[in-house]
Amino acid sequence: MSLVSTTHFVLIPSYNPGPKVMDTVRAARAQWTPVWVVVDGSTDGSIEPLQAMALADPGLRVIVLPENRGKGSAVLEGLTLAASEGFTHALTMDSDGQHPVELIPDFMAASQAAPAAMVLGKPVFAADAPALRVNGRKVSNAWANLETLWMGIGDSLYGFRVYPVTPLIRIMRNNRWMRRFDFDPEAVVRLCWAGVWPINKDAPVRYFRPDEGGVSHFRYLRDNTLLTWMHTRLFLGFIWRLPGLIVRRLLHP
Repeated sequence: MSLVSTTHFVLIPSYNPGPKVMDTVRAARAQWTPVWVVVDGSTDGSIEPLQAMALADPGLRVIVLPENRGKGSAVLEGLTLAASEGFTHALTMDSDGQHPVELIPDFMAASQAAPAAMVLGKPVFAADAPALRVNGRKVSNAWANLETLWMGIGDSLYGFRVYPVTPLIRIMRNNRWMRRFDFDPEAVVRLCWAGVWPINKDAPVRYFRPDEGGVSHFRYLRDNTLLTWMHTRLFLGFIWRLPGLIVRRLLHP
């Protein structure tokens, strides 16, 4: 039986994930109520089955965007609507089955115990995880920790995490970035700048092969260019925030 909350909800942005999205949503619903899916302009035929599932399940809501806007935009759409209905925290996760749905209650409990913090998944990779993906994220993690004076970001890219809704909406409305693949790392850096401290929890991640139904929208050149531009902007922001960050680190070592 899934746990029920009026403050914490599961938010799943979804773009062309293939059939695995149905298994992902069912598994999430078995763990938590409510679960919201924001379909970000998918063209893979996943909209109708999700809507049919939601019609039969009052704990599931499906929001359909008319065109692909990017992960961050899909998350912001869900956060804005949820805030208007009184939700205070969102656990975000991918729709392709990579994230450990069985840990949803544990992450939510950690958030409920420390509501001012964000709870970040720290990925535990299987032996067959792509080396390029595993090693490549180390660069982004190093930059994110530098940009926050080592406030404790265990992993900047792993999207299985619980955010406090209000500060994240405020941050996203105050800048035009964080709308696509750059959402996850920029969100944690800017939340740290806003005084939202991270709590890190280990969480396994699985990369499915194409023959297992795995779908990846990661494009090495495009997305690494986006991350490089993002960290350039964040580093410049870090420089002028540095005095305040030093004071905060001295007060909260």
